[in-house]
Amino acid sequence: MSSNPADDPSLDPSDHKTLLDRMAERVGSNARAETVYGAPVERDGVTVIPVAKVRWGFGGGDGSSTGDGATHGVGSGSGGGGGVTVSPLGYIELVDGSSRFRRIHDPVGLLPVVFGAGLVALLLLRSLRKIVH
Repeated sequence: MSSNPADDPSLDPSDHKTLLDRMAERVGSNARAETVYGAPVERDGVTVIPVAKVRWGFGGGDGSSTGDGATHGVGSGSGGGGGVTVSPLGYIELVDGSSRFRRIHDPVGLLPVVFGAGLVALLLLRSLRKIVH
């Protein structure tokens, strides 16, 4: 069975208003705590619960045409899609009745910040150079 709502034959593309409602319902039905928190793992008195960051998104379209005299006036349309991104965020560590959250640091996640800071620094230096000259 396909997990893509747009592939579901019960979703009639000509039924535009309910298409988005059905897509939202299908995506929303998977938004559960189990999606974010993994199954606990216990070893040597330490329990670890994985934690993830989940992002959902979906969209759809519509269309029609009545023609403007220059075209044939034939038209129709539809469309839709959705997606989900899951990435590890960290874990909850349970030891001797106490708990703490331990973040997993992803150096690749810092690349947009480093790039943005470099761009801002470049723009500031260019502005300063124009003011000085």
